[in-house]
Amino acid sequence: MKKRFETLLVVLSLGMAIPSLAQIKMFKSVAKPTKGIMVTYPAKPLSISINRNVNDVYSFMSNPENMPLWAAGLSKAKMEKSGDEWIAQSPMGKVKVRFAEKNKFGVVDHDVTLPSGEVNHNPLRAVRNGDGTEVTFTLYRLPRMTDIDFENDSKAVQKDLEQLKRVLENK
Repeated sequence: MKKRFETLLVVLSLGMAIPSLAQIKMFKSVAKPTKGIMVTYPAKPLSISINRNVNDVYSFMSNPENMPLWAAGLSKAKMEKSGDEWIAQSPMGKVKVRFAEKNKFGVVDHDVTLPSGEVNHNPLRAVRNGDGTEVTFTLYRLPRMTDIDFENDSKAVQKDLEQLKRVLENK
């Protein structure tokens, strides 16, 4: 009973509707893998073609100080470096962002630690596409997300990618 109550508190703190018992059981079975079972989440790759050289796109995307220029969740934030992390105020409160090290493969993955302590992994890539670049963000559907949440996140990420394209193509 205590675990069910803790799960309900997490769900309510995330602003979700009160789940049914079946949803709670599904959440617990996905969120807490049993020994020997790997957990993967449904994933949706979202991409956009940008008419700029891949090196220019990667250089811009991999600079955390540029994120507020194209990522809506950080649009009003100032990214401040603190050790290996970047700190920013978001609509959810203070978040910590840790980026993949600079690399020659176009990987701009970043982990976002929410105020709750939850860490979300965000795979982001810039790859050559002819003379331009294809930018792909992989969105995971986490156990706490409803179909509507996932669709809304998908739309928000696509808008961010469209803003990235506008910024880079007008630079």
